[in-house]
Amino acid sequence: MESKIKKRALTYGIAAVLCVVVLGAISYNVGFFPQTRNLTPNSVTTPGMFATFSSYDALKSFLMTSANTWTPFQFYGPSDVRILSPSVTAFNAKAGAESFTFDHSSTNVQVAGIDESDFVKTDGEYIYLLSGNVVSILKAYPPESTEIVSRISFGELYPLGIFVNGDRLVVLGSQYFVPTTRSYYGYYDVDIKTFIRVYDISNRDHPVLLHDLMLSGSYFNSRMMEDYLYFVVSQPAYIVDKTVILPKIYSGDWAIKEIVPTEIHYTNHTDNYQQFTTFVAMNIQNMTEAPTYLTIMLGSTSNMYVSTNNMYVTYPDYGGNTTIYRVHIQANNISCEASGEVSGHELDQFSMDEYDDHFRIVTTDWASSVQKSNLYVLDMNMSIVGKLENLGVTENLHSTRFMGDRCYLVTFKKTDPLFVINLTEPTNPTVLGELKIPGYSDYLHPYDEDHIIGVGKETVEAVEGEFAWYQGVKISLFDVSNVSNPLQMANYIIGDRGTDTPVLWDHKAFLFDKAKDLLVLPVLVAEIDPAQYPYGVPPYAYGTPVWQGVYVLNITLTNGITFRGRITHIESGASPYESSYQVERALYIENVLYTISDKKVKLNNLEDLTLIKEITIP
Repeated sequence: MESKIKKRALTYGIAAVLCVVVLGAISYNVGFFPQTRNLTPNSVTTPGMFATFSSYDALKSFLMTSANTWTPFQFYGPSDVRILSPSVTAFNAKAGAESFTFDHSSTNVQVAGIDESDFVKTDGEYIYLLSGNVVSILKAYPPESTEIVSRISFGELYPLGIFVNGDRLVVLGSQYFVPTTRSYYGYYDVDIKTFIRVYDISNRDHPVLLHDLMLSGSYFNSRMMEDYLYFVVSQPAYIVDKTVILPKIYSGDWAIKEIVPTEIHYTNHTDNYQQFTTFVAMNIQNMTEAPTYLTIMLGSTSNMYVSTNNMYVTYPDYGGNTTIYRVHIQANNISCEASGEVSGHELDQFSMDEYDDHFRIVTTDWASSVQKSNLYVLDMNMSIVGKLENLGVTENLHSTRFMGDRCYLVTFKKTDPLFVINLTEPTNPTVLGELKIPGYSDYLHPYDEDHIIGVGKETVEAVEGEFAWYQGVKISLFDVSNVSNPLQMANYIIGDRGTDTPVLWDHKAFLFDKAKDLLVLPVLVAEIDPAQYPYGVPPYAYGTPVWQGVYVLNITLTNGITFRGRITHIESGASPYESSYQVERALYIENVLYTISDKKVKLNNLEDLTLIKEITIP
């Protein structure tokens, strides 16, 4: 049975191989294999179980003690192994702090009011589109006036995401520098930096660069809350020619600050391959306010969850546990507060949540070679105060969604158990109800407080063993008003085996508006020709990809999920794998639906989906 767990394991495997290759290019790397370490005597303790190094020699001694020696060899590619990849405080809230005139959608985020970077943004009048290494600004509304008004090219840089906040545009990404000459001990064969550029877009026709900041290391993740951008950058901790390579901060091409050892925090939880992870807070509306920085030495960062008060970063170790770091944020103030450890590994950012001064996390554990899921509740000191273990034994964890004092959890092996978990008492989480149906949901999204939308795959139970064959994309509507007896009240299935949607791994591809009864998702449709199977279509048969675009659905409690129409950017007869024209996002402004691919923006009437206009992206 193919599953998200297996895909994630493959990703980790590739990442681990790349990390070994990168670190093999240097004389020493730091603790790639798990080992237990205690705080060094030459450390300065700070609140929250953290310490800082008393001197450069103390840091170097710590790294040398935990270092492994590698045979040097060259590395010929970038070391970014993670290019990018909800607690719900309000439903259908608009992320970001912008003011607007026209009703419009916003990026689908985990926590209301905390924006996440994406390659498409809108403020209700303009659309901002990152395609390749160019950001295009389109005058989008009214629709008859839609046109590209300006473009920002980034040359040899690699933009990864954007934010828009009022008259500010933020672009984040990576810069790779590969020297033309290489040495056998070429530890700088690839130099990676993360850039952050802030533009004044009060005149959308002529964006003006206000701030150009760069940090050594790979971009990990980011959020925006009100006027503040919070982002995280990671750099391997290594020693070259007996010198510790410290993180650096640049303005343009000039280094303006080196993170000194007395500013680097760490704890005795660091038992994995080590890296310097730097948290940055930046006021994008007030450029006179200097950015603030916090650097922690920890293991390989895995996922990040951000609440209105804290940033939580996790890293999995090879012993089967996950360490969580809590970093407090308030405006431009950043402080490391606590760290803790739980059994198992989390699936994604939706596996985590903060509610009423408690942190909740769902993990998958393979203890004694038996797969199971666990839920842990931690206090703000990152100490476990409640737990619920051994859920969905022998089943894959597919999705989690926290909603206030409830948690919804989907595991799967042959049928889909949807667990409803009560978290009213943080010290005593309990299962309230369970629903078993064919198929599974990889993404859960609140419809309202008593109903949940699930997006995943339909399945057929295998006669060959204890597993199931996944089929087409399945959208479900669950009624959880009776927590002891959750029900699937409606579902809609698209395509045959081989049909896919990016919503399964990228929640930002999901567009939902309850007031408009609107649900839109990109889909690659695969269909099976029954004539090829005169004795019946076997459940393991794949369909042939025949179409790509967005499905536009109506979703209501009264009528369930119904088909409204679909929109594609790919010309008739062309391959649905035409990547430049694969629709990846949809948004609306007033009564116009905008669908977006790398090379095209289409405008359709939201009521009947008639084409209004289309714009070609150069």
